[in-house]
Amino acid sequence: MKKRDYIIYPVIAVAVGALAGLLTRQSVKEVFPLLEKPPLTPPALLFPIVWTALYILMGVGMAEVRSRGGAGRRRAERLWWLQLAVNFSWTLVFFLAGEYLAALVVLVVLFVLAVMMTAAFDKVSPPAARLQAPYLVWLAFAAYLNAGFWLLNR
Repeated sequence: MKKRDYIIYPVIAVAVGALAGLLTRQSVKEVFPLLEKPPLTPPALLFPIVWTALYILMGVGMAEVRSRGGAGRRRAERLWWLQLAVNFSWTLVFFLAGEYLAALVVLVVLFVLAVMMTAAFDKVSPPAARLQAPYLVWLAFAAYLNAGFWLLNR
């Protein structure tokens, strides 16, 4: 087991989220408050807190997968990187481009990739897969919110 992976991968995931936040900060500050919001939209302050926790869980899950050998590890790792890239792109499509329907499509793809990643994690390390459960729940909720933003602001 490489203990440093338990630091490196959460830091990578949080850094990707932080970069997305940095790139979209102005849009979030200026445009997001003007949008019609669907019911159950959490306060804006909650989003970075939740995402940081999810990125940490994602990273710890990846570290756990990397600590194991065996079949399926490489596939799980590739899916982790791929879903992280798609996660990053969703932020740009939603906040920078303001393309809410396209963002919803990206989010559906992200959800499918996250499910595939979780299944791949489960074959290598069931605890790593269980760590992804909050992420999957949040992505489903995010899809509801994204659909609401699209319907209310088109």
